[in-house]
Amino acid sequence: MARALGFDFGTTNTVLAMADGSATQSVAFNSAAGTADSMRTALSFMKDPGLGAAALKVEAGHAAIRLFIDNPGDCRFLQSIKTFAASALFQGTLIYAKRHSFEDLMEVFVRRLRSYAGEGWPSDVSRIVTGRPVHFAGANPDPALATERYNAALTRFGFPEIHYVYEPVAAAFYFAQHLKKDATVLVADFGGGTTDYSLIRFETQAGKLTATPIGHSGVGIAGDHFDFRMIDNIVSPAIGKGSYFKSFDKLLEMPSSYYANFGRWNQLSIFKTSREYADLKTLVRSSLEPEKLETFIDLVEHDEGYPLYQAVSATKMALSAEEEAEFNFPPLGKAGRRSVRRADFESWIAEDLSRIEGALDDVLTTTNTLPDAIDKVFLTGGTSFVPAVRRIFTERFGQERIETGGELLSIAHGLALIGEREDITQWTA
Repeated sequence: MARALGFDFGTTNTVLAMADGSATQSVAFNSAAGTADSMRTALSFMKDPGLGAAALKVEAGHAAIRLFIDNPGDCRFLQSIKTFAASALFQGTLIYAKRHSFEDLMEVFVRRLRSYAGEGWPSDVSRIVTGRPVHFAGANPDPALATERYNAALTRFGFPEIHYVYEPVAAAFYFAQHLKKDATVLVADFGGGTTDYSLIRFETQAGKLTATPIGHSGVGIAGDHFDFRMIDNIVSPAIGKGSYFKSFDKLLEMPSSYYANFGRWNQLSIFKTSREYADLKTLVRSSLEPEKLETFIDLVEHDEGYPLYQAVSATKMALSAEEEAEFNFPPLGKAGRRSVRRADFESWIAEDLSRIEGALDDVLTTTNTLPDAIDKVFLTGGTSFVPAVRRIFTERFGQERIETGGELLSIAHGLALIGEREDITQWTA
């Protein structure tokens, strides 16, 4: 039996798991931020005189976030690295005058994970099984390019075999271990950047689990988009979006591009050093509502991106359980404390929900599958807790067929279990 490492390289979080027969175990990471079985997919780089003139202090996960928060002006921070994988436009990024390709960043991230795992890192791995979305995030994603880049990075670690499995297929396999009878299973995997579906028929023959893939679909929308919708409707208007400034004898609306930087909280640090930010500061004098732009500038100057992200996440989580929740972000002043109704939040994400449901329609239509033919629906990923998302499935399939569990771990553990099978090629993408 192959010794396999399941590698769920996610937009938001990354998990690695090993399998031993039917049992699986996550790889534990011990960093400056503590011990955890999942890591934020993030990197930070900072010059450290103690390491030599050319050396950099590098951290990953929550330790990377902490290093960035503690050293906002001196630290280069990157998150959601996976979103660049399938983009031909991304040719690399400069980190202290040295260009890093996607492959370089992925390698650095995995090396930090290996360092954090210490003796817990498996030394006798014969194959690594890596998850991949059905559709990568981005405007014109190239899945072949993403696979090429993944291969280039992982080959540097000397794994004898590298395999790729659709993330919802891995989640389905993890879920199928607990099936009591043959079933047609729909898996909906909600990540940070993508929503993916897989439809699979599971059967047990001679005591062995077999699976017949029926179809896949996906869309580059998930939880990160929901966060941005909340920011765009609560925060951006309070810091000048939709306001006007004078330009000679004309009134012009503030450029919306300034506010797109809030889509990723760490972008505010990069925005601080941009020409665009310098232009923004010059508009304060000609703005009809200068106090709003001054608040915007204060948020950027004081690196309030991460606290803002935390406030948005807390509100979104609370709205999963309550019809109304409080958004509390003191740096915004009076506008930073307000009640948010679930109904309003759902109206903000309506377009995203429509596209998520459209991808569900695609997999059912292209496979000629009626909702009644599906025995179980397995929802995984944090966004599956959003009531409006869950309603898409309960209305189609009924609450009794919906299953959840292992939201952060199911993909990695499913990958590890698939990796031990002799028929692995039947499961690979």
